[in-house]
Amino acid sequence: MTFEEVRQNKEIATYISSADRYLQAIGYTEHSFAHVGHCVDVVEYILKNLSYDQHTIELAKIAAYMHDIGNIINREDHAKTGAIMAFRLLDKMGMPTEDIASIIMAIGNHDESSAYPVNVVSSALILADKTDVRRSRVRKNISEFGIHDRVNYAVMESKVVLDAEKKTFTLNLTIDNTICSIMDYFEIFLSRMMLCKKAAAYFNLTFHLCINKQSLL
Repeated sequence: MTFEEVRQNKEIATYISSADRYLQAIGYTEHSFAHVGHCVDVVEYILKNLSYDQHTIELAKIAAYMHDIGNIINREDHAKTGAIMAFRLLDKMGMPTEDIASIIMAIGNHDESSAYPVNVVSSALILADKTDVRRSRVRKNISEFGIHDRVNYAVMESKVVLDAEKKTFTLNLTIDNTICSIMDYFEIFLSRMMLCKKAAAYFNLTFHLCINKQSLL
């Protein structure tokens, strides 16, 4: 089964969009097709640069596309409920059991509260998901901003760079310090960056965080 088949599945698309509407209602940043599309692109970028086969890349893209569907039930434990939903959907579509296992393992291990880079697909998904920090994810008015909104809104530019030769994976951010300090960023995202460090280590890479051209990790 290919990523394109999954992307064209209307049932899965409905769950993604409905889950995002729920998150918008409770005040969360964007988790719709822009976010999952970003994650799809990044997992493909990572695994191609590390010379993984096309089948593994397809599985990672499917996991990236479906990883947040559990939010339709509740934000709490959304990774686990999303994995269960993905199992049902992919099994119904006829995906082989071994491929389903890789995907639901990744989806069930992407939330920082309980995540761990347990396989290739999960490690790539963690790096893609946790490095998606950008202004366009914020949906509130400035007057309603909490610290999560400020941190995302402050990001003027975000880019991930994998250097296979130097064995590094770097998140480069340009932040407007008048909106959010670097300390604010660390207060919110330190656990995510530590998880990225573990995920990068799965590939024998060193994770780096660079903010305003200053290396911090």
